[in-house]
Amino acid sequence: MKTISFAIPCYNSEGYMDKCIQSLLPGGEDIEIIIVDDGSTDGTARKADEYAGKYPDIIKVIHQENGGHGQAVNTGLANATGVYFKVVDSDDWVDADAYKQVMSTLRSFIADNTLVDMLLTNYVYEKVSTGHQRRMIYSLLFDTNRIMTWDDMKRNIRGFSILMHSVTYRTEMLRACNLQLPKHTFYVDNLFVFEPLPHVKTLYYLNVDFYRYYIGRDGQSVSETNMINRLDQQLYVNKRMFDDFDFSAIEPEHLRKYMLSYLETITVVSTSIAYISNDPEKVAKVKKLWKYMKLKAPKTYRHIRWGVLGNAMNLPGKTGRKISVKAYKLSQKFMGFN
Repeated sequence: MKTISFAIPCYNSEGYMDKCIQSLLPGGEDIEIIIVDDGSTDGTARKADEYAGKYPDIIKVIHQENGGHGQAVNTGLANATGVYFKVVDSDDWVDADAYKQVMSTLRSFIADNTLVDMLLTNYVYEKVSTGHQRRMIYSLLFDTNRIMTWDDMKRNIRGFSILMHSVTYRTEMLRACNLQLPKHTFYVDNLFVFEPLPHVKTLYYLNVDFYRYYIGRDGQSVSETNMINRLDQQLYVNKRMFDDFDFSAIEPEHLRKYMLSYLETITVVSTSIAYISNDPEKVAKVKKLWKYMKLKAPKTYRHIRWGVLGNAMNLPGKTGRKISVKAYKLSQKFMGFN
């Protein structure tokens, strides 16, 4: 059995997938790289098959009809044979030195029969067009280099979330929680991280900058223009996260507070994008989401609505919206995303 399976969802990735794949190959035959060609119309399929031919003990390729990023992740998980599972998007890559430490840590879990459910590592925003980098670290939330439970979480910081780039999950834990991401939907990486969290009983934080997250490619889903155009998909993901759980029943307390904070952050993003669009129809849709939350789960709604971030999104009138947008833009500049 392989130590880890890396799933690489690829759609028309011919021009940039090499860097991603080549950054993973140094793991050798102890890893599995699953390239999921999601109905590409360029040379992605050919290039993927060439890699599989050259590295048959490491790389396997799955060709499927286009189903979107979520379906490609589903396919990768369904075909994974590694003890651990990580998604690496085809325009991103991993750091060589951090990779060695990650592999050593995962191997030690297997050797000692101490399989944690989630390995947490840092990621770096790589905004290549401006040369901007932003390290996202978790030392304020967790201790390093020890197996923990959620009770060991030091604190929650609103707006500071565990993202797909920072998690490596135990494969069988993901399967046991029946994770299935929706087809033809962007922003499902939030579901990939969020929905398994109550099933994570043990975790480990390795303070290395493992994942390099490329920002600035034309057509990228997180560009502001695309987020405005795809607001319906963002709202779908947001609503599914809200509907996923009875949050009052989630234990332990640290996990419940963290998940509510994460949900608040996603709702703030949805609201901000609607406001930035300056489109009355989009603003009406996000207000409909707030109303839905208030009626369905008043306690959860109150937590989101009266949180520091949620409250900022609900300031009255046009002035309130302007303040909300400015707050979002400031965090955008500080964090280096979009």
